[in-house]
Amino acid sequence: MLTIEDCIALSDLTEREIDAIAEHEHVPEMVAVELGCCLVHCADGQRRIATFIRDDIDRARRHGNARHVAELTSVLRDFVAHHEGIYGAWNLGA
Repeated sequence: MLTIEDCIALSDLTEREIDAIAEHEHVPEMVAVELGCCLVHCADGQRRIATFIRDDIDRARRHGNARHVAELTSVLRDFVAHHEGIYGAWNLGA
């Protein structure tokens, strides 16, 4: 049987990226793994994931949660760096 860790490993995303998707979409972690895996492998899906993370950053900023803003900014930077062939010099804006 596959564990959640196995599924995350197969998704080509990190656990922190999955957590950001789950936060944005208000879904359980396993649903976020499935959604993230589909998005990361489809046209424009990686840009949508980055947008999810940016939305999460904006929400944390509006709520005054500086620690979460910093955590999510790190997630976004790592995500863009890992998928730099897709984004090139894409502006993080975070």
